[in-house]
Amino acid sequence: MSDSLKNSILIVDDIPTNIKVLFVILNQAGFKVSVAKSGKSALKKAEETLPNLILLDVMMPEMDGFETCYQLKENPITKNIPVIFMTARSDLIDKVKGLKLGAVDYITKPIEYEEVLARINIHLELRRTQLKLAQEEKMSTLGQLISGIAHEINNPINFISGNLIHAQNYIADLLELLNLYEKHTKNSIPAIQTYINEIDLDFIKQDLPQLLSSMRIGTERVEKIVRSLRLFSRLDDTQFQLFNIHEGIDSTLIILSNRIKSTSTSAEINIVKNYGELPLVECYGGQLNQVFMNLLANAIDAIEESLIGKISDTPKIEICTAITDDQTSISITISDNGIGISQEVQEKMFDQFFTTKPLGKGTGFGLAIVHEIIVEKHRGTLEVKSSMGEGAQFLITIPIQQASMKIS
Repeated sequence: MSDSLKNSILIVDDIPTNIKVLFVILNQAGFKVSVAKSGKSALKKAEETLPNLILLDVMMPEMDGFETCYQLKENPITKNIPVIFMTARSDLIDKVKGLKLGAVDYITKPIEYEEVLARINIHLELRRTQLKLAQEEKMSTLGQLISGIAHEINNPINFISGNLIHAQNYIADLLELLNLYEKHTKNSIPAIQTYINEIDLDFIKQDLPQLLSSMRIGTERVEKIVRSLRLFSRLDDTQFQLFNIHEGIDSTLIILSNRIKSTSTSAEINIVKNYGELPLVECYGGQLNQVFMNLLANAIDAIEESLIGKISDTPKIEICTAITDDQTSISITISDNGIGISQEVQEKMFDQFFTTKPLGKGTGFGLAIVHEIIVEKHRGTLEVKSSMGEGAQFLITIPIQQASMKIS
């Protein structure tokens, strides 16, 4: 299995012989293997290491496999880890009990090499597919929501924008008419003069054009946001299309603008753009927007964490784009001066389900998705350079043309 090295298995058994047999089988297949010799230690190790799958013996002293499985499924941190029971018993009642507790399968002792690997691979693939579908559904829902909001905003803002032009012309005409009245009317009517003084007509004539200009600028700003929302919402691309990389990055930055601006507790993040001259790139535009969203959001998270620890007083994200030396690909570099990434995390960060975020703050699938989109779907490369306390840099390369590839 090509993904074996990315998956870890926790073996829970109190019999050394069984552990040895399973360890050899799984180690030869390329899995990362850890061991617990009791239910109690299994609960602790599962929470600490978050394995991709647990092989759990039913018959153990003190805490048997059923109780261990129950507690694993009650813990929000470990409840989604697939559990396969191992037992020498073939009692149907025991199997039903285990499945009701949340186990996904049974392996019967004595252990058969091919059966173990087949069942493990099936359930790892099922879990990967389930989370991938959940992530894709989440992004698709987000895209539909953004697209709907953009559509609803677009109609009234177009109405306002279109009528502002006429309003400016009408007001200019009215102000000119007032000037003509003032110029050619020699005898001032007291009531009119009193009202002119009350409303400060001179100030109105001076301020009204500036007011309309400000409204025009605000309207253009909203129109830009709407365009960015509509561009970002292209999450359902089913074929390669020519895409403006800079527009994709800019639209993502606008979506994240609320997190970039200064608040009462943090300084504004300085966005530095060093954009090169790029051609349109043949790609899945919506999926690349998802990549930009994940990487930029992670950069903001790292900067926010560094501000708490006072690592950086001048938060900055730098985005550089260029054509590669061989003229066949484009490169995108996203750097931040946040808290940085440890070497240990760098080794796991693109693994499925791995996350450093606290419970409820992420599935651990974001960077795995980024890797899949760049490397597998676009035949590109994705590298990370970082050390603790010195920020992080993600380097992406994507071929300019993908015409020879089939739709994924």
